[in-house]
Amino acid sequence: MVIEITLQYFDGCPNWEILDRRLAGLLDSRSDVRVTRQLVETPEDAVRLGFHGSPTVLVDGVDPFADEHAPVGLACRVFSTPAGLGGSPTVEQLREAISGRALTGDA
Repeated sequence: MVIEITLQYFDGCPNWEILDRRLAGLLDSRSDVRVTRQLVETPEDAVRLGFHGSPTVLVDGVDPFADEHAPVGLACRVFSTPAGLGGSPTVEQLREAISGRALTGDA
């Protein structure tokens, strides 16, 4: 079973590249995970995709860091991390999100 990860972002957000590097390092030796990048270019795209800001990571189509109160649109996103708010989840948070999907069989 392959886990599908989609990294959604818009040009101009500096944090998507940080998240991309963290994913690359975390998943370097895993053949059971496929990562795709999805550029969100317009406000209409954001609405169509339900895009809650950049970066967004979807694990098998589900946003494990979803905030139901976050607006849809082309904006930078922040995440709660152990060190406070950050522009990307930590490597450990990403690991837990990916492992949680694989372990629950929701993939």
